[in-house]
Amino acid sequence: MALTLLRHTTPQVAAGVCYGVTDLDLAESFEQEAEAVLSELPDVAAIVCSPLLRCRRLAERIGLHLSREVLVSTDWREMDFGVWEGQGWSDLPRAELDAWAADFHDYAGHGGESVAALHTRVRQGLAAAPDGALIVTHMGCIKAALVERGDADGWNARLPFGGMVRV
Repeated sequence: MALTLLRHTTPQVAAGVCYGVTDLDLAESFEQEAEAVLSELPDVAAIVCSPLLRCRRLAERIGLHLSREVLVSTDWREMDFGVWEGQGWSDLPRAELDAWAADFHDYAGHGGESVAALHTRVRQGLAAAPDGALIVTHMGCIKAALVERGDADGWNARLPFGGMVRV
């Protein structure tokens, strides 16, 4: 089952801020970025997206362009970083970041969700996605999907805002 994962466009947030489930709007560059995405779209059988605004806005724009309905799925929501949400990464307690690094997959000391929980949700999302779907989502979900599909280096993957990858 081939899927295209699309990272949302640039969010309206200061650089260096930890955000996951924080429901951010998109930067003023949204129109230009959306046009660039539309010009690069592969064939799309269905559109699925995270419920967060930064994904929904882009998915709805694509849906209008392709005359397709957008299916919203919480499986594709970004990771919940708990009390870290909205804080600068450089302001987070060093001991907490070290604890996360030491137990990357299972750490949830920030009061949010672990990478393991994110991975489980994405696994469910992959299983439920229609063949040929475009999934508008977040970098954390894309990394989990890459790992789930056999990319041993998936947790280190990088993709620009508005970037796509096939899995």
